[in-house]
Amino acid sequence: MVQIGFDKLAAEIGAIRSTHDMGRVSRIGRGTIEVAGLGHVAAQGDVVEIDTPAHAVRRGEVLNLAQDEVTILPDGDVEGLQIGAAVTLIGPSQIAPDDSWIGRVIDPMGKAMDGRPIFRGLEARPLRGVPMNPTERRVLGARLETGLAVFNTLLPVVRGQRIGLFAGSGVGKSTLLAKLARGVHADVVVIALIGERGREVREFIERVLGSDGMRRSVVVAATSDQSPLLRRRCGWTAMAVAEHFRDQGKHVLFLADSVTRFAEAHREIALAAGEGGALRGFPPSTTHQITALCERAGPGVGTSGDITAVFSVLVAGSDMEEPVADILRGVLDGHVVLDRNIAERGRFPAVDLLRSVSRALPGAASEAENTLISAARQRLGAYDRSEMMIRAGLYTQGSDAELDAAIACWPKLDAFLSEDEWENTAASFRRLAACLKIGDGGGEAAPG
Repeated sequence: MVQIGFDKLAAEIGAIRSTHDMGRVSRIGRGTIEVAGLGHVAAQGDVVEIDTPAHAVRRGEVLNLAQDEVTILPDGDVEGLQIGAAVTLIGPSQIAPDDSWIGRVIDPMGKAMDGRPIFRGLEARPLRGVPMNPTERRVLGARLETGLAVFNTLLPVVRGQRIGLFAGSGVGKSTLLAKLARGVHADVVVIALIGERGREVREFIERVLGSDGMRRSVVVAATSDQSPLLRRRCGWTAMAVAEHFRDQGKHVLFLADSVTRFAEAHREIALAAGEGGALRGFPPSTTHQITALCERAGPGVGTSGDITAVFSVLVAGSDMEEPVADILRGVLDGHVVLDRNIAERGRFPAVDLLRSVSRALPGAASEAENTLISAARQRLGAYDRSEMMIRAGLYTQGSDAELDAAIACWPKLDAFLSEDEWENTAASFRRLAACLKIGDGGGEAAPG
């Protein structure tokens, strides 16, 4: 039996409105509708409910305003809508997160997707957030344990950092996100599954994330068959949930999969509103939408906590210059590239270290640790530049001392990049030193 506290009951009752402004559908176009009677009361971005002949409620969002009419984008196609259908103005886009949402799967409207009752919180929050004063935000915090050797050492993640995960489809992106959800030290994990394939939502929750991961997580999901309004709102809802816990002083890990689908949903909405495509089909407002979402993560102010964020990006054909990837690289504190060639030879996570960078360095590591990181990059770089010659048997050992060292340590170093870490960062660095043969007859001491 579910126990309902008085505060939750009061919040539910307080959300009920006794009166609503009403309008009527006056014109139905290609994907949008015109509504008469709401021009003097509606605001840009307000949510409406549209009655259908079957009396099934369909939601929509105000796109354009005129004195006599407003333009509405329904959260589905316009099939079945009729002239004269009633349209109810609900009001601003808001969400009221609650602590009881931890361990739950919700939709972008804050409703449960797992079949169990769910209750709204005491305070409604604007979906698009309230910008913080940048001069009052804290600097990046301490290095985090991640449960993965490569992120404990060569690509450190610090508290409040925002990184991008760039990968093509089927390269192990979702699996890596789930490992970070289970392994990164945080109080709460908020996961946004934006435009995910329907069959994969349950698989991600039960098999990839698992019960241990769900125990401290809130999952917000909008599948690929849902309207662009819901897919875009998924990113905003998840970030509002993260801000709810951050404002309690907690450290929140925010994982978004993927920002590309968030941008594609915004493109559909912007084109319907009359905005032209400019950035390879993306409207100019795409840049602002992406950067505004990312800037909401990061270090907090005063007594609030921090949001450490990982934003995944789908890059077709490893094109790092496509608009969404290019926008994100400029606003984040680091990027991790997953390479299909590495995945195809069986190494997961398929991190391409030479194309990845953490802007937390060098500050996130000691002098000795930075020396190890530099040595690892140098040897991987030397091997990469000569790999074709080495595999073709054209290189003669002894011709280049640096390349000889790279060839000697490459198998262990490559394996190290895929290893889990069951202890701590110090143990990861000791294993990295062993791969490089530093601190074991190599003339330099291993850190830790």
